[in-house]
Amino acid sequence: MQKIDWNSLGFGYVKTDFNVRSYYRNGKWSDLEVSSDEYINMHMASTSLHYGQEAFEGLKAYRGKDGKVRLFRWEENVKRMATSAKGIMMAEVPKELFKEAIYKAVKLNEHYVPPYGTGSTLYIRPLLIGFGAEVGVKPSQEYLFLVFVTPVGPYFRDGFKPGNYLICREFDRAAALGTGNIKVGGNYAASLLSLDRAKHSGYTSVIYLDPIEKKYIDECGQTNFFGIKDNTYVTPKSSSVLPSITNMSLMQLATSMGMTIEKRPIHINELATFEETGGCGTAAVISPIAKIVDEQENKTYVYCKDNEPGPVCTKLYNKLTNIQFGDDTDEFGWITIID
Repeated sequence: MQKIDWNSLGFGYVKTDFNVRSYYRNGKWSDLEVSSDEYINMHMASTSLHYGQEAFEGLKAYRGKDGKVRLFRWEENVKRMATSAKGIMMAEVPKELFKEAIYKAVKLNEHYVPPYGTGSTLYIRPLLIGFGAEVGVKPSQEYLFLVFVTPVGPYFRDGFKPGNYLICREFDRAAALGTGNIKVGGNYAASLLSLDRAKHSGYTSVIYLDPIEKKYIDECGQTNFFGIKDNTYVTPKSSSVLPSITNMSLMQLATSMGMTIEKRPIHINELATFEETGGCGTAAVISPIAKIVDEQENKTYVYCKDNEPGPVCTKLYNKLTNIQFGDDTDEFGWITIID
């Protein structure tokens, strides 16, 4: 095993020892295979390469103070991958196969789970791809389900620090009745150009508007958006937004803290009324927003004083991460300990 500076990890790929794989052929999934190969040998006409039959998930393993390794709400990842598979007509991965794969991948690489207190975690990436050769536009008859893991630090270099976001009107992340609500690679490919332009202009990320009217908040870069005002947690309701497991969890935590939850369309003019805003997802947990800039309308919405996260974002972030690392009571039954 290579020497790793756990405290200085970025959010990138670090080679680990093993990955696990299962193949779908003749209508059934194979037993799991363990591989030390980082590469996939596939046909050049595979549907994943030509017609976008590809879906993935992201979850983490956390090392607690007690040394135990914890998974967070992995059952929700199974459900979401099944929804993605249906959305682009791929074979669904059975729950037990998914569980066996992520458990085995973590246990085989357990020495790569970062130590408690470093702020780093083991990122788990389940991947489902069309593996069969097709030239016509139609679903594959064969699929590969693969799980690899890699230790990661914070998604954003500064960690839980507010960033500056740009309202994006020039690009759409996804169509209203397209694939925005499932976790497929095409959605992320569609975001690359807009994210790159924003970052070159000095912004952390972008705020996408609805693809029809350009009046409502959709997604926040690669994460779900939320706003806080009047003891209320507000998050967009949209057919082109990916259901975030982190957002779902934050809404439950906010409810337990006595807050009201509103999942509804958020008009862009409402940005002026929020006390705090942020993005949320597995990789970043919560990304507090310092300000949102609307260059077209020449407006700037500021949310953070002295560039520090607001009190509600901070409370939600601390509560969720404390549960994930085992420092707080898991009253919701979200945590599974890997024996």
